[in-house]
Amino acid sequence: MTIQFPIGWVLRASTVGFAVGCRILQPNTPHFGDLVKVPGQPNGIDVFGLIYNVEVRDDPAVRQLILVGEMEPEAVLDQRENRLVPIELSVLAVGYQQGKTMIQGLPPQPPLSLDTLTVSEELEVVRFTENLDYLRLVLNSAQIPSDELLVANLRRATLARSPDQQYPFLLRAGRELARLLNTDLTRLEAILHRLKTVISQ
Repeated sequence: MTIQFPIGWVLRASTVGFAVGCRILQPNTPHFGDLVKVPGQPNGIDVFGLIYNVEVRDDPAVRQLILVGEMEPEAVLDQRENRLVPIELSVLAVGYQQGKTMIQGLPPQPPLSLDTLTVSEELEVVRFTENLDYLRLVLNSAQIPSDELLVANLRRATLARSPDQQYPFLLRAGRELARLLNTDLTRLEAILHRLKTVISQ
């Protein structure tokens, strides 16, 4: 079993999503569209979510460095490794796991402050995306780039599968999207057009 290291800590949360703070964007830090989870809730529930925004907030030290004019590489590296303000990841809650049961939908309770965020392993991504009920939740979420988020997430879910399973998964996802967006063909066509490039990569 792979040991999962925390890549951030919950700053604030609600039933529909949560914000996570991390020190610096390392290579193992999840990206836009990645499936992540907050494990080990007191009630035994692991909360799953999709990252829909990464925000590098204003840092007072950055303002001072800019005013200096010339920036030494050492000063830039030091600032990035020792930021005064954490980088924020915004996460849309899309499901939870209680025991061995994985449920897609909003969790009964949000994570708590300082709960840890971990990256979902490929097998976990495959298992979660076997059910596509979460697509409706993402499509109906307001004030987030839902179409871009779905494309990024489905691309990662496809690549997490073995080559012989990638096309059948994309086909199934496309059919589900067609069912959900049957009254908005322009939106559907734009999403499907983006997904066609996944297999050709």
